[in-house]
Amino acid sequence: MKHDVQGTAKATAVTVAVIYIVCALGVLLFSNVSMTIAQSWFHGLDLSKIYTSNVTVGSFILGLVTSTTGGWLIGYVFATAYNYFVKK
Repeated sequence: MKHDVQGTAKATAVTVAVIYIVCALGVLLFSNVSMTIAQSWFHGLDLSKIYTSNVTVGSFILGLVTSTTGGWLIGYVFATAYNYFVKK
């Protein structure tokens, strides 16, 4: 089964955008829990020295645009590579 490259890229971008929005809301509403979770993902690295929960409208939009664009690129590369390997 081949992947529709554009469809996969768009679906991945939307998925990343939703995850980004949920994550940003989590940081805004539950900053201490968010830092604890992030610290657990980095194997206990002490993030308190660099952590800030200062989410501005500008940083939110920039993060949303760049992460969504990155998600689209990942979906595009994935579908292209998948289709290439399915042919073999």
